[in-house]
Amino acid sequence: MAEPRGSRVSAIDVETRGSVRWVTINRPERLNAYDLEMARTMIAAFEDAASYDAVVLTGAGGAFCAGGALDQLGEPDPEQLRALFTGSLRLVDAIRACPRPVIAAVDGPAAGGGNELVVACDFAIATERSTFGQTGPRVGSAPVLGATNLMAIQIGEKRAKEMAMLCRRYSAQQALAMGLVNEVVPDGDLVEAVERWLAEIDRLSPRYLEIAKISSNQWWNQSKDNMSSGLGMLIQAIGSEDMLEGANAFLDKRKPDFRAARRAQQKPTEKDDQ
Repeated sequence: MAEPRGSRVSAIDVETRGSVRWVTINRPERLNAYDLEMARTMIAAFEDAASYDAVVLTGAGGAFCAGGALDQLGEPDPEQLRALFTGSLRLVDAIRACPRPVIAAVDGPAAGGGNELVVACDFAIATERSTFGQTGPRVGSAPVLGATNLMAIQIGEKRAKEMAMLCRRYSAQQALAMGLVNEVVPDGDLVEAVERWLAEIDRLSPRYLEIAKISSNQWWNQSKDNMSSGLGMLIQAIGSEDMLEGANAFLDKRKPDFRAARRAQQKPTEKDDQ
């Protein structure tokens, strides 16, 4: 294998290994949660991948990705959150529209928007210790970037709703059984497994791989419209009592109490009583 060449912009490492682009989310202290700058760097990496045979998306430090940074929800700036949500949708679209096969190499938690990145990729390979799941309603948000539409095509509507709405966590073997990932490998064997898949891709025609991917994505524009609708509702809910309670509970490492938060929000003040 050729020596890797690459660069780091924000907390994203973009490397060239032979004819493959590797995109690594490198923010392990935050379980690789991404901010807007990181999302933009990843978008550019996927949009500029036509000269490669494939792209690998992975995470550093024992986690795949925890989705968008939740610290922005606790004291929400509407413009920043709108930009982050919109950037996240653009990131999913960039993965789907990338002309080359995209492999998610998962080692550790893929949670929330991170799980939706797995959904967006063409293939997914995971280690035994990896876990998968959505977090939206548990933290005062909603998974509108693929879990509520695209994931249903992959694993079935009932199972997708279970994951998106109940925020359950699933093992790598469960993810394999439901069709969310293609292969599960022992911890420590991820790179070897990914390289095996890349070697198989290398023997195929790039042109006809692209045609096959585009043909598989013919429904994508309609799905994007549905995702944009969900994103609009999510943006309208910025600053809601549920969003604030969920984010603050996450940051305080406690269980959220959405009903108590609503009661406190609706409780009349002395001024209101006068």
